[in-house]
Amino acid sequence: MKISKYIRLINALFVLQILVAGPFAGNVFGQTKTEEQPKTPEQTKSVTQVMVQAAQVNNFVQRFDDKFLINLALQRNDSETKEMLFLSNSLGYVAYAVPAALMVGGIVRHDSEMRQNALYTGSSAVVTLGFTLLIKTIFKRRRPFVQNLKIVSVYNAGSTSFPSGHSSTSFAVATALSRAYPKWYVIVPSYLWAGSVAYSRMYLGVHYPSDVFGGALLGTTTSLLLRPAIK
Repeated sequence: MKISKYIRLINALFVLQILVAGPFAGNVFGQTKTEEQPKTPEQTKSVTQVMVQAAQVNNFVQRFDDKFLINLALQRNDSETKEMLFLSNSLGYVAYAVPAALMVGGIVRHDSEMRQNALYTGSSAVVTLGFTLLIKTIFKRRRPFVQNLKIVSVYNAGSTSFPSGHSSTSFAVATALSRAYPKWYVIVPSYLWAGSVAYSRMYLGVHYPSDVFGGALLGTTTSLLLRPAIK
């Protein structure tokens, strides 16, 4: 794989992730004033309509996010909370142990394809994590329990909320494994695990549904786009 090709792919991925994150940015940014060219009455009316529609969509998403987490918190119990904490914490083990195991297996068995799959899975996780941290820095969405005091979390997570890093990384790994080994007994467990990790973040009250959806989309897209570069 040529370095220049890989750099171009990374640049393309960055642009794509920003586009993916765009629809969820309305609840994140404060408004800043910038100098603009004077607009005609028709243009002003059109811009106003777009802003009103965007605000309505953003308000709907935020209301849905808040209501979903508040209702979910009311259904918690001790046993399920322990299970969700286990699933959430499994990310660090699975996301990086799987590519490591594939690499070791490929070296021991002298299997170049297995080593390539290990590189693809590991790169998907690492690159996705990098984009996630970058987007978090850009959008700075507050955590649910900070944004809305009615939302009670199991613990107070740090960093910012959008997108969900657990969701993006787990779906990146699940997608990479599914592409590398397109068998139902790989695909089904992989996405069940990724979906469970993503759900656990909402159950624990540390991410909104839109954070989780954005993270899942980010991880899946990154992994799909990385495949041609690693192959």
